[in-house]
Amino acid sequence: MCSRPETRRYRGAVIGLGAVARRCHLPGFALPPAAERLEIVAAVDPAAPAGAAGGLPVLRCKEELAAAGPLDFVDLCTPTATHVELTLWALERGYHVLCEKPVAVTAAGAERIRRAAERAGRVVAPCHQYRYNPAWRHLVRWVEQGAIGRWHLAEFEVLRLGADPGAGTDPVPWRGRAADGLGGVLLDHGTHLLYQLLDLAGVPYRVHAWAGRLRHRAYEVEDTAHLLLEFPGRLAVGLLTWAGHRRENRLRLIGERGAIEWSGGTLALDRDGTIEAADYSAELEKSAYPRWFAELFGAFAAAMDRADPAPLEDIARVAALLDAAYAAADRAATEGTGPERAGADRAAVGVGAA
Repeated sequence: MCSRPETRRYRGAVIGLGAVARRCHLPGFALPPAAERLEIVAAVDPAAPAGAAGGLPVLRCKEELAAAGPLDFVDLCTPTATHVELTLWALERGYHVLCEKPVAVTAAGAERIRRAAERAGRVVAPCHQYRYNPAWRHLVRWVEQGAIGRWHLAEFEVLRLGADPGAGTDPVPWRGRAADGLGGVLLDHGTHLLYQLLDLAGVPYRVHAWAGRLRHRAYEVEDTAHLLLEFPGRLAVGLLTWAGHRRENRLRLIGERGAIEWSGGTLALDRDGTIEAADYSAELEKSAYPRWFAELFGAFAAAMDRADPAPLEDIARVAALLDAAYAAADRAATEGTGPERAGADRAAVGVGAA
């Protein structure tokens, strides 16, 4: 007797045991609602330190997964340059795919994945976990309830001292290397902001961008990017940098009746002269991230239940925007209005850990 879709348990394996797998994915799979639907039975990493998988069997290459028993999905936690080819490999073997962001960084890459997923009849879903950030959910509720009327201006800043080193100790982290990261801060932090803006405003009709290195000269990719996205009657402008003096996040939405501002752990609504604030400091600590992933993984299980193609559209829209932003930055450099962008060869390379 077959299990009902909503009660079926799916067996999976994690590929790549870097920091994001160990600190967020594996703990997330152990929390509800993910734990009720998904079971991780193995991990793959040719260079994993002892105990990295918390007792799971660790395989040295992805071809060994066939010996791990029947699998329904793989969870890709590898550097960006591997995502497209690993996704295609998994689909060819009949696996559903959950993949760290960005799954694809070009429209062409996203289209290759879409075609392969349709041929295989499998789901490919991105790790867009910031949708499950409680402060973001509160902000979206305010917007949907019309708390500030129709918003017309979004401003955001993401400041970091450098690229996240992950589990590595190299002076230049993998996110700073073109062959592994395929791009810099625009691709890394920008992916989250792009899908969040797409949720709020839809697809922009024009993209302007500047990207270059301001501080980290050893990086092969941009450490700073400026974006300006035009929507019908709306504008979003933002700064993303690994050249900041401290870690800081800011977002402000301005509408007809007031503004919503998110700074650090505080979310505030300024409406008609009255301020309403909520403190999300505890929920935004890194120790809380596995809870966001657990909800994302629960949604992935539901997508597998339905053979839902919607995540493919999510991947394609983000890839198209990344493509457009880098093209705009390259045009600016060519026209002399910005620096030459640090090169990024987007050809897929080998498997490692993110």
